[in-house]
Amino acid sequence: MTKKKAPTPRTPPETQPVAAPVPVEKRVEETPFEAAASICSVLVVGLFILTFLGQNFVIPSGSMENTLLVGDHLVVDRITLAPASNWMPLVHYREPRRGDIVVFLKPVADPDPVDGSPTYPFLVKRLVGVPGDHIHLRDGIVILNGVAQAPPKEEKDSPSGDPEFLDEYPSIPPTVEHGATEAWSVDFPNHVENGDLVVPPGKYFMMGDHRHNSLDSRYWGFVPRENIVGRPLFNYWSFKTPEDEYEQSGIGSSLAWMGHVALHFFSDTRWNRTLNPVR
Repeated sequence: MTKKKAPTPRTPPETQPVAAPVPVEKRVEETPFEAAASICSVLVVGLFILTFLGQNFVIPSGSMENTLLVGDHLVVDRITLAPASNWMPLVHYREPRRGDIVVFLKPVADPDPVDGSPTYPFLVKRLVGVPGDHIHLRDGIVILNGVAQAPPKEEKDSPSGDPEFLDEYPSIPPTVEHGATEAWSVDFPNHVENGDLVVPPGKYFMMGDHRHNSLDSRYWGFVPRENIVGRPLFNYWSFKTPEDEYEQSGIGSSLAWMGHVALHFFSDTRWNRTLNPVR
């Protein structure tokens, strides 16, 4: 006779082990106030960088070809050439040097195209002479303190200004007929010694690399130290642009140009100049 196996006792449901509940992470939603505060903090940091540390600058004319082209967009360092400050002791400051490409405020006013009020535009040129330097041009070659300087490369061969005045300076003095400002034509003789133009203390002499297509210190005189804003670091975007485009005014012209940029962004962007350092 087969002996029956005793049934295995079952654990009552109430005594069976129960798995520990998995904690559910509670998602914290960002409030509109916190989102606005985050955006504002980013804007404040960006504004600080653009105001005190760097600045966007676009090249409006061909006075610096081939070094800089019309439509080059530059990031400008506003710290290195700024007057030394006690509240930023770790920042490296220095005085402007010969050969620096600098951004500065034009020392003489231009009339506003809309209402004719005086405006002082930003310009970018190469610093040729520092205080105390003796400068003259012969056959278009800069003679600095008695030493001939290597000429920059120019893209265009035909001069757009008066070649004799531009190439023989200051032996041919700036006059209103040459396009010089009246104030500079009057003050100019005070700075000429033995055929050289002598740069006074606290002033700098600027010239464009495209010597025959540059309205520079030969036309309006020296640039005061306080007018120097900074130096370009690199070219973050370059777009093929007509030389007179930035002289256009009005909403219609601006909208037309924005449409042109949108349509030709990829074809007219000079990709080989992107992120190029400025020298």
